[in-house]
Amino acid sequence: MANFIWAVSASVVVSSISLIGIFTLLLKDKLLQKILFLLISFSAGGLIGGAFLHLLPEALENSASEIVFSNLIIGFIFFFILEKYLHWRHCHNGVCSVHVFTYLNLFGDGVHNFIDGLVIGSSFLISVHFGVVTALVIIFHEIPQEIGDFGVLVYGGFSKLKALYYNFLTALTCIAGTICGFFLSENIANFTHLLLPFTAGGFIYIGACDLIPEIHKQSQSKKSVYAIVTFILGIIFIILARAIGNH
Repeated sequence: MANFIWAVSASVVVSSISLIGIFTLLLKDKLLQKILFLLISFSAGGLIGGAFLHLLPEALENSASEIVFSNLIIGFIFFFILEKYLHWRHCHNGVCSVHVFTYLNLFGDGVHNFIDGLVIGSSFLISVHFGVVTALVIIFHEIPQEIGDFGVLVYGGFSKLKALYYNFLTALTCIAGTICGFFLSENIANFTHLLLPFTAGGFIYIGACDLIPEIHKQSQSKKSVYAIVTFILGIIFIILARAIGNH
């Protein structure tokens, strides 16, 4: 029972990382608008880097490449269909009050947080020490991702408070994943291995098909250079987070 309390407590801490965007409430709207474009670039790099350097390598450690890449394609197609459905549902005459990619990002982030929860739950089942180390590793890669996710939501049309609220809601799936991972770890391992490449497919779709086209809309050469730099920084953060996790 003590290990379970530790596991849930750790997932609550991980979920609270989603509130990192609260610091933007102190920023004036003009300054925030300037930062948002860079956050979009950073998030695009984080999603692409997270898919290729974090989720896929982990999936390939436990499953055959044919299964992994088949599920990646399924995830990519699923997000493509989901975006089309959301566009039909929420946009009229080509006008959307909120960019559709914000809903895709929330869905993808929710699945990713659920996977993190599965990992936390199963880790604490082994030992408290192993669980704490695993939770710290997850926190390291969650911080840059949550910063980017918040930027995507505000850039996509959400108010700052609404972005914080919905980002936090998706983070709570980590707690649900932790409970499932703790009690069903033996039966849920194969499910996790299938979910990793599926989520990677979604991340690649959002990053490449939604966020990068938004970056291309910037015509000023100076800002374009900044966008490229922050995109690369997003990838570097993922590399650093994975390197820390391997030590």
